[in-house]
Amino acid sequence: MRLKKLSPTKIEIALLLVSAALVGVAVAAPAVHSGDAHGLADQRTFFGVLYAFDVLSCIAFGLAGLAGLFLLWRAPSRALGNVQRAMGLLFFGGLVLVALGAASYHLDPNDATLAGERYCIAVALAGLLGLAAAGRVSERAGACFGIGLLAAGLLSVHAWAAGGNLLPWLVLQAGSVATLWWLAALRRHEHALGIDFVLVLVAYGAARLLDVNDAAIFEATGRLVSGHTLKHVVAALAAWPVLTALHAAGQRRRPAVLAPISHEVAIRWWRDA
Repeated sequence: MRLKKLSPTKIEIALLLVSAALVGVAVAAPAVHSGDAHGLADQRTFFGVLYAFDVLSCIAFGLAGLAGLFLLWRAPSRALGNVQRAMGLLFFGGLVLVALGAASYHLDPNDATLAGERYCIAVALAGLLGLAAAGRVSERAGACFGIGLLAAGLLSVHAWAAGGNLLPWLVLQAGSVATLWWLAALRRHEHALGIDFVLVLVAYGAARLLDVNDAAIFEATGRLVSGHTLKHVVAALAAWPVLTALHAAGQRRRPAVLAPISHEVAIRWWRDA
């Protein structure tokens, strides 16, 4: 029986094969070198801060991350499994890092600060995918996939920072999105967080569209706000389904002992009176 429990399931094997295929593409495919990635539309300066709106909009990531960390701290131990809690910490902690990394990049846009931002994104992405795998496949799949994706993400950013090859990072992002769509279609386990990953993906897709149309949106709004600034806010909203699921789990599984105790105290007080 013990050997049977340790043997991987078909879905776990499928997840492993998908991961191996993505790694193979990232390693074997020809290198892709990016052009100038620092040409942001809104370059206005306020109070001496360059790219002020892009910098300030990074606060949205920090708020989402801190809210998630608070809910994790407040959630009862039985509200979610150890792996889900660990991946949640990785995800929300990563969002706080993204806020710092993205703000640092926009304060001084260059390849070094962009690499720092991408390192932070890799942390948050690993936590999110680990949460999905833990809830839709198994706890051990969530742990292995989350840790593996974290290592792959950090290495892919290093490959670009050291040699200029952007392909591993592109494969990581595209593969993560495709894998999350697949995991979202799987049935959620009974004790898993009820995260609507479709809403997460919709927010991510909207954020990407805003970023691609950065300059066009800036001009369409009368140079009021750029697509890149809006991208930060919408991308941070991708954490909302995770926050609501975590809040609901904490409320649902919090021991309801106060009401019975209060009722018993009231009866004793009535009798003594």
